Amino acid sequence: MAATPIDLGRPVQGDVIELILDDHRRFEALLRDLRDSTSDRDAVRRALATLHTAHALAEERRVYPRLRRRDAITEHEAEHGEEEHAEGHEAMLAVLELKGTDTQAFDDAVEELARVINHHLTEEELTILNPAREEVGDRLRTELGEVFAAERNRQIDDGCGSVDQVRALVAKAHRAGLLDEDE
Repeated sequence: MAATPIDLGRPVQGDVIELILDDHRRFEALLRDLRDSTSDRDAVRRALATLHTAHALAEERRVYPRLRRRDAITEHEAEHGEEEHAEGHEAMLAVLELKGTDTQAFDDAVEELARVINHHLTEEELTILNPAREEVGDRLRTELGEVFAAERNRQIDDGCGSVDQVRALVAKAHRAGLLDEDE
């Protein structure tokens, strides 16, 4: 069960590109809510952490490897996507670790999170999703949509996005060299 009352969507099938874009629009809406001082910012940050974690893990485990094998994206593009996910996890952790949601420190952390996520959404849509539209047929995109949705939903059901899980993802990314130590 998700640790948030906010609807994260439960797709079970569809074109993988459309499913990923649907999540991207959810990220943008959640970021708007996170900036809104009248919203339940704690619930929003937990929802965003859950969705970001589930989405990133599903892409890395189910989508990027298949697109690489089909030469729709390069090894570099897939690795760069994973680096940007790691940067997102790191920025998300900074937001999750703050006690209050009504401080300047929280607003600053949200601003950095929004910067990192928005950069990734733009870049992924241009360098990964556009090539996938052009290089991957409808049948494979539908097949990828099913496995992406299943992995994403399994991650949500497993309670992904907790501060402990995000912290572990950040530590793993540091060990793998996906995050620069000086940033």
